Amino acid sequence: MKLLAGILLSIFCSTAIAQSTEIEGLVSHNGRAVPFANISVSGTNHGASADPNGRFSLKLKSEKAELIIQAIGFKTRKIKIDPRDYEAELLTIQMEEDALGLDQVVISATRNRIDLKQAPVIVNVLNSKLFNATQSASVAETLNFQPGVRVETNCQNCGFTQVRLNGLDGSYTQILINSRSVFSALNSVYGLEQIPTSILDRVEVVRSGGSALFGSNAIAGTINIITKEPVLNTWNIASNLSLIDGEIPDRTLNFAGSVVAEDLNSGVTIYGMNRDRSAFDANGDGFTEITELTNNTLGAKAFFKPDELSKLSLDLTALKEYRKGGDRLELPPHLTDITEQLDHNTFIGGLTYDFSNVERTNNYSVYVSGQHTDRKSYYGGLGGGRTAQDSISASNAYGNTTDLALLGGFQFTRNFANNDVLTTGVEYNHSNTEDDIAGYNRYIDQKVNSYAAFAQYEWKPVENFTALLGARLDHINITGNYAVEDISRFSIIDQTVLSPRITILYDITEELQFRGGYARGFRAPQAFNEDLHISSVGGEPQFVILSNDLETEYSNAYTASFNYSFSKNKLQTDFLLEGFFTELQDPFTTVSTGASLPNGSILKEVRNGSGAYVTGTNFEIGVSPNSDLTFQLGGTYQRSIYKEDQILFEADPNSGSEQDIIISEFVRNPDFYGYLNVNTSPFEGFAVDLTGTYTGKMTIPRVINPNGMLDLIESPTFWDMNIKLSQHIDITENFHINLSTGVQNVFNEYQDDFDSGPTRDSDFIYGPSRPRTFFFGIKFGNLHE
Repeated sequence: MKLLAGILLSIFCSTAIAQSTEIEGLVSHNGRAVPFANISVSGTNHGASADPNGRFSLKLKSEKAELIIQAIGFKTRKIKIDPRDYEAELLTIQMEEDALGLDQVVISATRNRIDLKQAPVIVNVLNSKLFNATQSASVAETLNFQPGVRVETNCQNCGFTQVRLNGLDGSYTQILINSRSVFSALNSVYGLEQIPTSILDRVEVVRSGGSALFGSNAIAGTINIITKEPVLNTWNIASNLSLIDGEIPDRTLNFAGSVVAEDLNSGVTIYGMNRDRSAFDANGDGFTEITELTNNTLGAKAFFKPDELSKLSLDLTALKEYRKGGDRLELPPHLTDITEQLDHNTFIGGLTYDFSNVERTNNYSVYVSGQHTDRKSYYGGLGGGRTAQDSISASNAYGNTTDLALLGGFQFTRNFANNDVLTTGVEYNHSNTEDDIAGYNRYIDQKVNSYAAFAQYEWKPVENFTALLGARLDHINITGNYAVEDISRFSIIDQTVLSPRITILYDITEELQFRGGYARGFRAPQAFNEDLHISSVGGEPQFVILSNDLETEYSNAYTASFNYSFSKNKLQTDFLLEGFFTELQDPFTTVSTGASLPNGSILKEVRNGSGAYVTGTNFEIGVSPNSDLTFQLGGTYQRSIYKEDQILFEADPNSGSEQDIIISEFVRNPDFYGYLNVNTSPFEGFAVDLTGTYTGKMTIPRVINPNGMLDLIESPTFWDMNIKLSQHIDITENFHINLSTGVQNVFNEYQDDFDSGPTRDSDFIYGPSRPRTFFFGIKFGNLHE
């Protein structure tokens, strides 16, 4: 009996000693603490987080353990330790910078946080390092630095921009704000230039179909714009002056500050930007190629943790922007030949409540988001004339637009013991757009209600294979009234669509991965961004209207890729080769009808095409021999083909001089485009950034008569190269200054054949968004960057 008691006591004492083994550690990089690093024990759910000073404590049950250390901006480290060696000694863990971003955590692949390498879908991430390297003031200026992504400017008068993913125009891309689809069609017209990079944490880009997760319009992919979160007690102020063509000023002033409670259970970030840009006239005809612009942005993001298992998050952003282009900008718009003037007031917000069970196997999320825009517009002018009718038409060109988008949803995620993950949820999305220009009898009243349910299963039968099986069921109800002059169209759509998605990830070796996938998508008949933009041709406005019998457009998207990434010591290499094929059934196509309205305006009509496909290859190469040098190169070769020749301009049969313009490929789509990004720091505190984009030849339509008659030209190629020099100065431990200067579009690769005068085609614009531009910047704050 005494022997048994002794054995039991010995076992108890051994267990108690094993359970009470506690180590303390410090996570650092180059002598600086790495705050909030995550330390987990391999093969268990056990772990700890470092505090703002990089320190942590961890109890270990086993005598030997493998620790996995992860932190934003650093390579993932795995170390094996014997806890007994650190009972009285500090465990110091040195981290290495993740120069190529191979160990990032993303959410756009599966709607859950997941390591980039483990994501079954390819996700490209644009972060503050790239925003700074390219000296980008807005989202529109930085998206080009990813394969398969191209941002283009579509109007000289107002600066309308859109992003193309894998060769498809902006209306095929789902733009998300903090993972919520409240970025409406109206926002898409000017919104990419309205959102400053200074308020962003990162932008995640998923190419090809993602409609099974994020909504009906994600045929080309999704762009998830994620604003800054409070992490540390920080503040910074930054100012930049750019001189377009060496003389036209573009000034920006940014600020941001974060406060986090000592117990890390609450925090708030406040950020803002003021931008003031003067107009630029490239050819001296008195009409702008780059608009006058004033932007004021103010936002906040906050969180509160009632306990360790729940979190309440709030984000708010207010945008006020004024832009004006055309001629004689100092005059009221109705006294000019051509003016496009827009005054936007936009408010975007969201509230999310996340909670989980004690084991963290069941995670729940309830969320609501919304966006409201009030826009006052002017599209018109005298058109070069001075008659009484010209003056009446010009005075009546003022308009008002209101736009509302609301989203509410619930998501449940179940993490199984075998690492499988089930994600399900429901969403309701409502949008209401009213656009009224009384002088043109132009009116759009469109209401869209979408009820959706989605489900996704992440299946991991073996360690090196993952399959993502998902589907989204959408019930769409659209009521639309579209009118211009004496033409009226009505649209009543009520349909239910199932959009399946399957992707696989296979780790061929530890360094080489294969991904493949299929996704089904659709776009219901409604007004998209191009339809809400009014351009001018021949001194008159050009309107877009939906055809009477417009049918739903469907897509089938296929992707396959190989990704090789290798890290050893400080060396990082990454190579991606991706093929894509997207088939479009009944694609929406815009046809210039050759018809003139009673007021002289040109009419375009959205019709269903006979079918089309986009196919191509994306590639990306990244090499970083050490943290002082990074080289990235990427590009896209693609073809965008109509299955049957498509009418772009429909000639008036009564005109002897006009003829149909027929195309077989998409216009404004280069066969090849790419980017370059080189970052080097030859000595402490000093950095050189060389970045640039290449745009190949493409077919550009040009209106050549008052009826909208088109001519097709082939654009030249463009190398838009930038160089930036920056110097970091540590004044004190908590006060730092960064000085920068450089040149954008060093070789002044800029369009040289703009239309001129009051009757110009304002849509005839292509190539880089600005000519050679010099910039100077200063940034100071308490955070070492």
